[in-house]
Amino acid sequence: MTNPVVVVLFGGRSSEHSISSATAGGVLRAIDRDRFRVIPVGITRDGAFVLEDDDPDKFALRPEALPQVVDNGTRVRLPDSTLSREWTVTDADGERSLGEVDVVLPILHGRFGEDGTVQGLLELLGIPYAGGGVLMSAIGMNKHVTKQVLRAANVPVVPWVAVTRADLARDRGLWERRIRALDLPVFVKPNEAGSSVGVTKVSRWEDLDAALDTAFAEDGLVLVEQAIVGRELECGVLPGRDGGPVRVSVAGEIVVTGREFYDFEAKYLDAPGVDLVCPADLRDGELAEMQRIAAHAFEALGGQGLARVDFFYTGSEFYVNEVNTMPGFTPISMFPTCWIASGLSYPDLITDLLEAALEKA
Repeated sequence: MTNPVVVVLFGGRSSEHSISSATAGGVLRAIDRDRFRVIPVGITRDGAFVLEDDDPDKFALRPEALPQVVDNGTRVRLPDSTLSREWTVTDADGERSLGEVDVVLPILHGRFGEDGTVQGLLELLGIPYAGGGVLMSAIGMNKHVTKQVLRAANVPVVPWVAVTRADLARDRGLWERRIRALDLPVFVKPNEAGSSVGVTKVSRWEDLDAALDTAFAEDGLVLVEQAIVGRELECGVLPGRDGGPVRVSVAGEIVVTGREFYDFEAKYLDAPGVDLVCPADLRDGELAEMQRIAAHAFEALGGQGLARVDFFYTGSEFYVNEVNTMPGFTPISMFPTCWIASGLSYPDLITDLLEAALEKA
C-alpha cells in the first residue's frame, strides 16, 4: 500500500497567520516521512490557496522577520464534489494533478481556520481532517460561548463580562458597573483571537478604554475577565484510542517573572521575563484533579481532535481560563512540550493526530 497523502494546511487570514506558518515549519520538519507523503498548502493573508515549498527552514520563527505565506502565483484547487479526492494546482505551466489526498492537517490558528470554517469546507467535500469538528472548533474559538458551555457543565471558569461597542453606546453606565464589579486587575481580550493578540492587563480603571479599543480592533465582542491570583498551568488533551478514556498530559507551568503577563512576544519571540516549566511541580492529587477537570472540559466541548486546557490555580481551586482546540504546535510550544514530557514524542504526536483522522475516514 502507498503511504497516506497529507495536506499540511497553514497560514490563513487571521492575525495569527505567522504563528500558523511557524507551526507549519515545525510540523514539516517532524512529520514521519516514512509513514506519510506531504503536500504543503499555504493560505495567504488574502485567502488564496497556494502550493508552498516543503522547506521547514522557510517558516522558522525569527523576531526580525515573522514567517508568512506569500502569493507565489500558484492556485491549489480542491475537488469539486465528494466523488473525488484529487487536488490540483495551476501555475505558469498550466494545471497539473497533486494526486488524491487522504487527510488534511489544518494547523490554522484563529479565525477562518481554527473556528470551524475550514472544517466545514472539508466536511462538505468529504475530506478527512485532523483536529476538532465544525461545532467543537466553533465553540472553542468563541471564548464567551466556551465559558457558557463549561459553566453549564459545572467546570469552574474565570468570572467575566462580554461586551460590544453597541452595548457601551446604549448604556455605558450599566456596562461599566458590570465590569467594575470584577476586582482589579482585569484582562481585556478579543472574544475570537489567540496568541494573546489584542490582550491587555488593566490595573487601573482609567486604562480600561484604551484596553477596550485594542481588543475591539480585533473583534466586535470583547471579554473583560477577572485576573485570578495564582499559578498559570496548562495541559494537553487527546481523545482516547481504541475505546479508551481521554488522554491528558502532565502539566506545564508559565512562570512570569518580569512581564505583565504571558504575551505574544514571550510566547513566540523568546522575550525575557517568562519561564516555561514542564512538568510543573504539583502534588499527585493536584495533578490528578487538574487532569480530571481538563478531560471533563474537553468532553463538554465535543471531545474531538486535540486541545490545550489553560488553568489558573489558587492553591485550593482550579479555574479553566481557555480551551484551545488548535494550540500553538511549534516544537517549543506548551502543547507538544507537555506531551513530550508525558512520553509522546513530537513526531509521534503528529502521527497520532493523523492516524485518528484516518481511522474516522
